[in-house]
Amino acid sequence: MKLLISWVRDFVDISASARDIADTMALRGFEVASVEPVGADDAVIDFEVTANRPDCLSVIGLAREIATAYDLPLVRRPFPADVSAPPFVQLETGVSADLTVSVESSELCPRYAAAEADVTATTTPQWMAARLQASGVRPISPIVDITNYVLMEFGHPMHAFDLDRLSGHAIVVRPARAGETIVTLDGAERKLDPDMLVIADAEHAQAVAGVMGGAASEVSQSTRRIAFESAYFQPASVRRTSKRLGLKTEASSRFERGADINAPLAALRRAAALMEQIGAGRLRGPAVDVYWRPRKPHAIHLRRDRIRRLLGLHVPDDDVVRILSSLSLDATTAGEGWDVVVPTFRVDLLREVDLIEEVGRHYGFDRLDATFPVMAAAASAPDPRIPRDQLTRRVCTGAGLSEAVTFGIIERRAAEAFVGDDGQATIVPVANPLSAKFDVLRPSLLPGLVDSVAHNLRHGRRDVGLFEIGSRFSVAGGESRAVAFAWTGTAAEHWSGSSRTVDFFDGKGVVELLCSALTLEPAFETVRRPYLMPGQSAAVTVAGEDVGIVGQLMPALVERAGAQRQDAVFVAELDLDRLERHRTDAIESVTPLPRHPFVVRDLSIVVGDALPAEIIRGTIQAAGREQAAPLAAVTFFDRYQGKGVPEGSISISIRLTFQAPDRTLTDSEVQTSFDTILAALVREHGAVQR
Repeated sequence: MKLLISWVRDFVDISASARDIADTMALRGFEVASVEPVGADDAVIDFEVTANRPDCLSVIGLAREIATAYDLPLVRRPFPADVSAPPFVQLETGVSADLTVSVESSELCPRYAAAEADVTATTTPQWMAARLQASGVRPISPIVDITNYVLMEFGHPMHAFDLDRLSGHAIVVRPARAGETIVTLDGAERKLDPDMLVIADAEHAQAVAGVMGGAASEVSQSTRRIAFESAYFQPASVRRTSKRLGLKTEASSRFERGADINAPLAALRRAAALMEQIGAGRLRGPAVDVYWRPRKPHAIHLRRDRIRRLLGLHVPDDDVVRILSSLSLDATTAGEGWDVVVPTFRVDLLREVDLIEEVGRHYGFDRLDATFPVMAAAASAPDPRIPRDQLTRRVCTGAGLSEAVTFGIIERRAAEAFVGDDGQATIVPVANPLSAKFDVLRPSLLPGLVDSVAHNLRHGRRDVGLFEIGSRFSVAGGESRAVAFAWTGTAAEHWSGSSRTVDFFDGKGVVELLCSALTLEPAFETVRRPYLMPGQSAAVTVAGEDVGIVGQLMPALVERAGAQRQDAVFVAELDLDRLERHRTDAIESVTPLPRHPFVVRDLSIVVGDALPAEIIRGTIQAAGREQAAPLAAVTFFDRYQGKGVPEGSISISIRLTFQAPDRTLTDSEVQTSFDTILAALVREHGAVQR
């Protein structure tokens, strides 16, 4: 809403500068977009008015707020061009001799007023045109400019029909007929739906109610008789029609937020006064006012103690009454507070707390003491997921990953790439999607992360590691909480300057860090997923339960996301809810550093190339338990396949570390344990020692 300061002075005798007014209003909850000088001693303040304050989409509405902020009376001064002209004219209601009005849908149009007027050929005066231009409205013709002037000043939309172009001199407020069309004032032909409200004559639709008039009854230079329309339309109906037609106007923006149902006659009186003042015409006969169920202002009880409790300070009674009265709210003392009558133009004041907000805004939020809120004892234990997610976040950032936040609603094609063969049955569709790009709930965090990594790669970032903690959705499992990461490029550089690219074991290491932080011991098993590279992927299990995956993304999916096919992207995803089930509250024991030396033995064996290394590790660890020489660590350090090794087999070199916490091991103890492990490998896997 663009507010011309000289126009405000028609209502408030204020001498403050535009910048001072803007700053003062900003302290009272109004967002100021700009302040632009107009001439030597005038300016335009552009206010961003929120949807709940349609009363402030007018000069008088903002003037009321300014008057309250500066503790000034709200008065109306004479017109700038004629000090003898009153701001309103007397207006009688009754039956018009030449104009008939009927309302067929009182639910969508609770009130409709109209008045006939004779038009005199003239031009729009400079002062009116200048005010409209400063408010962002283009002057057109005297009658149209009068309706726009009332709209900007009074906040109530009006429309003028050429009465001689209305068939039967009739106005019929009705729903549109099936297949009905209208050419609106912007020259576009628009198809109407039966749930849209129109203003019609005896034959055709002549305006889209609350949105825009029709070209067929447009006021022109040849117009000699007009019908002024001043009505109230149901906000939801105007909002729905405006959106469906793609037509946003000054009128629709006010009607759809909630205009004043008791303003139509006052707007007509104001338009009549302006018409007489500039010599554009005069009303003829009484106005027709169809008002089915008159709406009266409602009352809200405001408690003195409630103000103190919500604002945290005592507001003197005189200030409460002054603020409410200045805002045109009639406050009468009643018991421990006041009964406040709310006028119908304040559609946002429905509860006691709304009145307290008005008192707080104009008393000054800057006068509120900085106090801590009263904390009541928690009714239940805090959500355990919060510290768990915080710990997960610290581990991921410590591993060199950056947190990302991606959309929970994604494209079906992207979702299907990260589910199994039952993807269609698993994916949860959105009932009313905004577009085809956002039509399903994500079954995995990976689609968004992979897209984000690809976006970084396309913009020249070669080293990208992102993680996210969020919710996933499936038909069978509902909502679950997970952590996932996607990583590509160079791993953390060594101080010497040497570097290497990220590989599978970097991703596996992050998974192990996460599980270790959650006091869990993960296991890794061979797995096949359509979106992961065979031989570079593993299922993560804890206590035998599948909790996630880790591996290299298929190059085809990397390319589909917009990156280069050769960019190796490693991903992992863990189900935090499943991990939580295996956590215990026991304090992890601390083991002192060993004081006795360790013994290392290397073992090379030939086994089948289809045997996973993790299975071999499990066999070694099981055989090494409770031996004379305890097995402390198992490390794979070489894998060979080729000359000297039978076809279909591989040679694996394993380093076994033995160490006892209480003594130095003997050669015989180590040899016994070594032999036991080798025998188990021969027995379980047919291993041959090289």
